[in-house]
Amino acid sequence: MSVPGKRTVFVETWGCQMNELDSRRFVGLLTRDGYREAPDPEEADVILLNTCSVRDKAEQKVYDRLGRLGAIKRSRPSMVLGVCGCVAQQEGEAILRRAPYVDFVLGTGRIELLPSVLRRVREEGDRPVELSFDMDEVAYTPAAIDRLVRHKASVTVMEGCNKNCTFCVVPFTRGRERNRRLEDVVEEVRGILEGGAVEIELLGQTVNAYRDPGTGADFADLLKAIAPLPGLKRLRFVTSHPRDFSPGLIEAMASNPVVCPSLHLPFQSGSDRVLARMKRQYTRSEYLDLARRIRKALPGIALSTDVIVGFPGEGEDDFEETLSLLREVRFAQVFSFTYSPRPHTAAARWEHDVPPARSAARLARLTELQQEIQHELNRALVGSVLDVLVDGEDRKGERSSGRSPCNRVVNIEGPARFGEGTLVRVEVTEAFPNSLRGKALRVVGTSGTRLENPAHVPQIIEQGDVP
Repeated sequence: MSVPGKRTVFVETWGCQMNELDSRRFVGLLTRDGYREAPDPEEADVILLNTCSVRDKAEQKVYDRLGRLGAIKRSRPSMVLGVCGCVAQQEGEAILRRAPYVDFVLGTGRIELLPSVLRRVREEGDRPVELSFDMDEVAYTPAAIDRLVRHKASVTVMEGCNKNCTFCVVPFTRGRERNRRLEDVVEEVRGILEGGAVEIELLGQTVNAYRDPGTGADFADLLKAIAPLPGLKRLRFVTSHPRDFSPGLIEAMASNPVVCPSLHLPFQSGSDRVLARMKRQYTRSEYLDLARRIRKALPGIALSTDVIVGFPGEGEDDFEETLSLLREVRFAQVFSFTYSPRPHTAAARWEHDVPPARSAARLARLTELQQEIQHELNRALVGSVLDVLVDGEDRKGERSSGRSPCNRVVNIEGPARFGEGTLVRVEVTEAFPNSLRGKALRVVGTSGTRLENPAHVPQIIEQGDVP
């Protein structure tokens, strides 16, 4: 039910952690402007579709969804419908032409303008399209983020990407690299920790390319500045580019125990020929050497990655090199996709010479291999003890569920249920390809209280280190 005199907003989010955080920025900015969040679109005065352009047919999926939301708009003409995020940045005014019931389009670099854009719609009858970027720094108001959970939080440290990989639309939809000041990031994290959080995840399209716009401090310096903050127990970051992984960053990870022993490090293809066509700026041997150096410094680290299958020009030998890299590195998790051409990318202009059926068959082979590897790695953890930060319940609602420091999903057996933010010491009793199961030994702490030092937990050594 609507609250008399108070407008409501509903945000539907597609895509990555950055989009999820952006959606909470939308809600927070409008809360400051007198709105409250609606539980569903039918009850909202404002509906925002926060879109992602990475996946295949992203634009068509957005227009399909807009068609359904347009039915709500027709029944309630005073409702405001806005398209935000990466497809908004990509399509721009075309959205207003194709979906004339949409009231405004807001790109990824103009989030802070949302309240004023809404006023233009309501008071002036305007249909704004805001797509530009502030090129020097990220426009970001930490106090205007409506965070959903107390025990952990994501923090944007930089946006955009300068790499221009031939398959990737991010430089177009998120712009060139723009960085926040180190001291501003540290102060935001400090405030979140004072509010009871114990886990922080730093976000950026190429997060380890971070540079303070004033001092030039790099991402290793940022980790070192955040790690000692009172109350911080877990520090994560995503997504890293192999080209920007310096020895100093490895040292910063290894020397700060709060940095979690998990790392997402996309390699995309195991073939040098394909990597060159992708413009990834590293070779297979360079990636393997980096993985070796990271594991030497952090023996228990769990690596995850992204892989594209069926990239233009990928032959069977190229694909076999990707499979062999999986066998050699033995990732804890792999996010794999068949290639799909994205607008405004170089590869979209090339001949797509790998038939969809062949790409799908290769993806199935890769998935089967990776599931075997994951199951083997997870079985090696049976009998070990992990501290699990509870996020809620498993999919069936039968057990408490959370994540270990190595970012594995752990479901906790037993009659007791643990609230979000509880840190539970768990003995692993069963392993599956995508999760672990274990019995609770005892509660170590809860968010907002002093948690036991995780150094007391036995170190779990990842199996299958790169030789």
